[in-house]
Amino acid sequence: MRNEPGEVSPNRRARGATLRLLRRNPHFRLLFLAQVVSFTGDWFLFVALAGLVFSLTHSPGLVAALYAAMTVPFTLFIFLGGPLADRLNRQALMILADVLRAALALGFFVIHRPSQVWLVYVLAGAIAALGAVFEPASMAAVPNLVDRDDLATANILAGATWGTMLAVGAAVGGLVVAAFGRGAGYIGDSVSFVVSAMLVSQIRRRFSERGTEEHEHPGLIRASAEAIDYARKDHRVLALLTVKGGFGLGAGVVALLPVLAFTVFHAGDRGTGILYGFRGLGVLVGPFLVRRWVDDEDLSGLFRAISVAFAVYAMSYAVVPWMPSIYLAGLFVFFGHFGGGAQWTLSSYGLQVIVPDHIRGRIFAFDEGLITFTMALSATLAGRIADYVSVKVVMLGLTGVTLTYTVAWTLATKGIRRSLRRAAVAGRAA
Repeated sequence: MRNEPGEVSPNRRARGATLRLLRRNPHFRLLFLAQVVSFTGDWFLFVALAGLVFSLTHSPGLVAALYAAMTVPFTLFIFLGGPLADRLNRQALMILADVLRAALALGFFVIHRPSQVWLVYVLAGAIAALGAVFEPASMAAVPNLVDRDDLATANILAGATWGTMLAVGAAVGGLVVAAFGRGAGYIGDSVSFVVSAMLVSQIRRRFSERGTEEHEHPGLIRASAEAIDYARKDHRVLALLTVKGGFGLGAGVVALLPVLAFTVFHAGDRGTGILYGFRGLGVLVGPFLVRRWVDDEDLSGLFRAISVAFAVYAMSYAVVPWMPSIYLAGLFVFFGHFGGGAQWTLSSYGLQVIVPDHIRGRIFAFDEGLITFTMALSATLAGRIADYVSVKVVMLGLTGVTLTYTVAWTLATKGIRRSLRRAAVAGRAA
């Protein structure tokens, strides 16, 4: 449907809102810039490591295992990072995590032989574990760094940032690694963490509410139990927590993209960069186009949009491995992560709106933990199966898993959508 003359499109309004937020809020701007450089370095590193593992082992399973190595430790440590984000100084945690990751990223320079490949997984896992401390603190801090009216815009910008830097980092990383060697990827990642720590240290606004100190800070086991109990009582939160977890069940397709680049399209490190670059473009565009469904007063539209985004992701990836060229495959990767980026942003925003600050870090820890666990499981199984079965068949099977989960989640949340809609109508009438 076309806009009336003089009417500003929702996409243009969203872009204008993000620029205004960055101009007038220096605290969020610094966090945004820290994420920009850190995400770019992450994808420089992943392109370099995927090529390193494949060149030393020629095993699709071990390449997919690299993706798992960068998610399993995150899954395990996220349940530590969440309570720490609610208990300790979030800003200090983020800076410490960045400094340690910068040092670890340089360790890949010692790996040159097949017998040393195990060290790739150790170092990548340690970097991921520190990310499990950084991410819950960052996500929980956002509502305190921006005003409530800017929260939706901040989430859209965060999702778009991840997508942009994935597109830039993977695409440019593929070219840089191909031209200057994999060491350039290691250095780029290390430098990105140093710059991120410097930017975060300059933020002067509080990362937690002042009232947070008045809440009791239980031990880690009790803190986790309280988060589970909170989600069990609020079905909206439980439904949103299962969004990313279900998404991860079929996300082994993402881990197989380097295998596709090397074995089907024969494009090497450059091909990995191309496919992940298209993935990043999709994640960039998706959050902006779903802005019209983000409504504080009526979250039922948000739940409906999540279902549509899920379906788009599954159906797009079903055709990726069958394309005749890597660029056509990349186009459908773009469409897939258009849906993937949309559902990610929508579910994160819903949790930030609903969950109070004193428990928000733990809830986001479970949110991140569920998706990283399911992604790690999916990637590991997909990689092992791809050692014996065509990667094309494995990817098609995973998209079937995602589509099945989409239908099940949509049916299971039907009652929640109805209750949210009734509450919104009643609120407007009042």
